[in-house]
Amino acid sequence: MNQILFMNGIVRFLLSGLAVLLTAYLLPGVHVEHYGYALLVAAVLSFANAIVRPILVVLTIPITVFTLGLFLLVINALIILMVDYFVPKFDVDGFWWALAFSLILSIFNSMFSEMSKPRNR
Repeated sequence: MNQILFMNGIVRFLLSGLAVLLTAYLLPGVHVEHYGYALLVAAVLSFANAIVRPILVVLTIPITVFTLGLFLLVINALIILMVDYFVPKFDVDGFWWALAFSLILSIFNSMFSEMSKPRNR
């Protein structure tokens, strides 16, 4: 059972890297050198979403409520720009490209997540 969970985690990580690479390919304002850097972006993005994002969400609760949750898109774009700062060979040309990258990346990740779910028979 533990091996299956471990392998599922590895497959999801590799698919996240593929999602980063495909998203960068689709958007002219986002550049990733190759798949290795896409995997690094996926790892740093996962870490930032686990550690930094909850802190930002809590600190911005009033503005998030006032904007009916749309400010969460700004937080996502800021996290992408932060990952751009820390990961070499990953370049985002501005805030709007980071926002588009986060939206398209979430679409790819949800599609890949749905495809990688184990099937019950």
